[in-house]
Amino acid sequence: MEGGNSPSLQLQQLPLATAAVSVQPHTDSFSYKENLIGALLAIFGHLVSSIALNLQKYSHIRLAGSKDLRAYFRTKTWWSGFLLLVLGELGVFSSYAFAPLSLIVPLSAVSVVASAIIGIIFIKEKWKPKEFLRRYVLSFVGCGLAVVGTYLLVTFGPNSHEKMTAENITRHLVSWPFLLYMLVEIIVFCLLLYFYKERNANYIVIILLLVALLGSMTVVTVKAVAGMVLVSIQGTLQLDSPIFYIMLVCMIATAIYQATFLAQASQLYDSAQISSIGYILSTTAAISAGATFYLDFMGEDVLHICMFALGCLIAFLGVFLITRNRKKPVPFEPYISMDAMPGMQNMHDKGIAVQPDLKASFSYGALENNDSMPEIYSPATLPIVQEQHGSRGGSAPPYRVLEHSKKE
Repeated sequence: MEGGNSPSLQLQQLPLATAAVSVQPHTDSFSYKENLIGALLAIFGHLVSSIALNLQKYSHIRLAGSKDLRAYFRTKTWWSGFLLLVLGELGVFSSYAFAPLSLIVPLSAVSVVASAIIGIIFIKEKWKPKEFLRRYVLSFVGCGLAVVGTYLLVTFGPNSHEKMTAENITRHLVSWPFLLYMLVEIIVFCLLLYFYKERNANYIVIILLLVALLGSMTVVTVKAVAGMVLVSIQGTLQLDSPIFYIMLVCMIATAIYQATFLAQASQLYDSAQISSIGYILSTTAAISAGATFYLDFMGEDVLHICMFALGCLIAFLGVFLITRNRKKPVPFEPYISMDAMPGMQNMHDKGIAVQPDLKASFSYGALENNDSMPEIYSPATLPIVQEQHGSRGGSAPPYRVLEHSKKE
């Protein structure tokens, strides 16, 4: 009887074993197709967004260089760029529904590469042949490194896939790794915000760290919202779940505050520094959040993780080289500083007051505030002393100049 029952037991256990194997991340070939679809959508979205932004920039430049008095939002070029920008953002948003979060976020390096190339070709930035190697060799090297890093990211990216149902998202939201990660992130965010607001620590790293921490929560919620929309389109409605609207509100709120801190950083620092440092910090924070919330690297072998990290480092280096070679804006000089001219004397030359120093103000000469200067450098005065006319009727001068010594 035992021998007769064993085949039936084996047949009953066979579907369970097959189901257990099917949930492994690397056995389903369609998961690679999902990765490819998500990566292509992200690359397409970033390329279109770069073209759109440069098209809007071209519209502003053309209006500034012409006698056209129209506003920028009344031109067809600006609206074409706006529509392309919406299309690109929709492509990036859709990519989160197919591929893991840790794979999509580093692909934003494509927009930096596209902007560097389009800025030379489309905007027609002027350059001389002698300055070509000195100015643009680092940009092309950075573009090559960013392309190599993108290839490694797509090839060795995480391959974990699960349906973004309300049940799965709620289970991830209350898991202890993510709760611990959120506790650490909130503490770090509050400390950075205290130093930034109360201590006036306006360092670029502090501001962009605030942006990166907010951005990590933004991409987590974006993937949840995009995934639930995709599952609803496929036939299982998820839009009636409260977790969907919680994620939607968090996505909008963190995106608004992230844009606010970015605007403050752009007023203090150059856009090239913001692009490079912001990309590195935001990508690192987003990958950490994706690995903690969605368990992107669960089941990945060491080789894939190391090659993925290498691709990130190469992409970081490429973006740094591209942004490092951008032309820095020249500050406006209202007048030529005389103390900067060779051969001109200033107030420190042998104690003679000849030319005032440049004191980071736009006034010079008689408009300079001399209240804090010592008395020896102050100009001599001519006190007028009235004298009465003598009885002889002589023509005495109505005033005389009194000479003061340095002691007086």
